[in-house]
Amino acid sequence: MHFDLAPSVHGDRRAEIDRLVSLGATRVDLGRGEGGQVTMADPDGREFCVVTAP
Repeated sequence: MHFDLAPSVHGDRRAEIDRLVSLGATRVDLGRGEGGQVTMADPDGREFCVVTAP
């Protein structure tokens, strides 16, 4: 299972990524952020993406 997370329509993706990191997530893509998404992993290593809000 793979999740794509998006901040609210008026949300700030950078702020959401920072919030997730403060909760224990890590960036997997090392800053590439390809195609409007940033790949991250939860504390257990499961990957998910933070995408630009539609």
